[in-house]
Amino acid sequence: MKILFISSLYSPHIGGGAEIVLQRTVEGLQQRGCQVSVLVTGPDAGLSTETVNDVTVHRAGLRNFYWHFGAQRPGRLARLGWHLRDRYNGAMRRYVKQVIAIEQPQLVVCHNLSGWSVSVWDEITAAQLPIVQVLHDMYLMCPSSNMFKRGQCCQQQCSSCQAFRKGHDARSAQVSTVVGVSQFILDKLQTRGYFNAAKGYVVHNASPYAPARNSLSRQRQIDPAMKRAPLRFGYMGTLSEQKGVRWLIEQFQRLPFDATLQIAGRGQPCDEAAFKALATSPKINFVGYQKPEAFYKQIDVAVVPSMWNEPFGMVAVEACAHSVPVIASRMGGLPEIIQDPLNGLLCSPSDPDSLGHAMLRLHQQPELLARLSNQARVSVASLLDLELMLDSYESIFAQTLLDNIVHRDLTVLPHPV
Repeated sequence: MKILFISSLYSPHIGGGAEIVLQRTVEGLQQRGCQVSVLVTGPDAGLSTETVNDVTVHRAGLRNFYWHFGAQRPGRLARLGWHLRDRYNGAMRRYVKQVIAIEQPQLVVCHNLSGWSVSVWDEITAAQLPIVQVLHDMYLMCPSSNMFKRGQCCQQQCSSCQAFRKGHDARSAQVSTVVGVSQFILDKLQTRGYFNAAKGYVVHNASPYAPARNSLSRQRQIDPAMKRAPLRFGYMGTLSEQKGVRWLIEQFQRLPFDATLQIAGRGQPCDEAAFKALATSPKINFVGYQKPEAFYKQIDVAVVPSMWNEPFGMVAVEACAHSVPVIASRMGGLPEIIQDPLNGLLCSPSDPDSLGHAMLRLHQQPELLARLSNQARVSVASLLDLELMLDSYESIFAQTLLDNIVHRDLTVLPHPV
């Protein structure tokens, strides 16, 4: 197969898990013999081409007010203007047309479209190529991609989302196949009228992790001393309100037992400052960026307290891969990873104290903590299998091509008299 992938970012520009999964998919399919190429946005004008790990990567200068992955956050008016243009950025279509002419793909797979806008679908359709859309977030329904506002999840589109996304559901009828990284994100879009003409699939993101030989079985021993030792909680991810960092700090500081909390990651400077000011307990330590293999050795329980509907939650998979159980919020795709009480416990932002109660429960029941730890890695075994994820995508792409050929042949058959 000759496949062109289109997304907002590609290595070395990494915005989050979507870019990591995209790179794993592209490189994995190339190793299997597929002819792959990538088209992404970039900060520099025009179209440039380079090679990243033997993959051809085209970078198109974003034709908008600014490149939205720069280090500095623009002002409110500049952001408003950017989103207005991103409703349908027809100026980006010429890059798609140019790269399709160069690469001559049989299939185009779209990932995150922020910066590109849905105009790319029209250009791909004009080239008479089938489209596969992989859903990592809610960009097609919300300019902020998260449907999270004023500290709460939006139950429906607000007036500004409706204005900025008017007609996107109708345009999505051009897509042949839609893939959700969770059942939640696929259902979220389809139940709101998106992708009515597309075949739908779910392919969970794979996070391959091979533990060191001496840590293949991190068995937690049930020791009476565990009740006396501080229980070590940890958070890894973006430091933001929607990720639930404030909720976690507030609940931790009310715990009636000895515990520590390490918070790993970065965020907007204003957010980091606010969280550090809130964290008055000396038991809370902000440790900045950490490598997962080092971080998870230092904690007993990972906490993923997302306030928004997390489309998947790769960090929960990685924690379990390191035999660390997870307390996760019952939001978005997280319950598809964390099963209570198999590999962790679930809590809910609608019941704020449920997070503190889950933390207290693991302190009071060391046998439960030991069992969750010992079951964590095997519970996510399928999500650690990159080859299984590649098998799924390869099968879906092949079926999409076959369906397109059949549809094309049927449309040129003469009608019976």
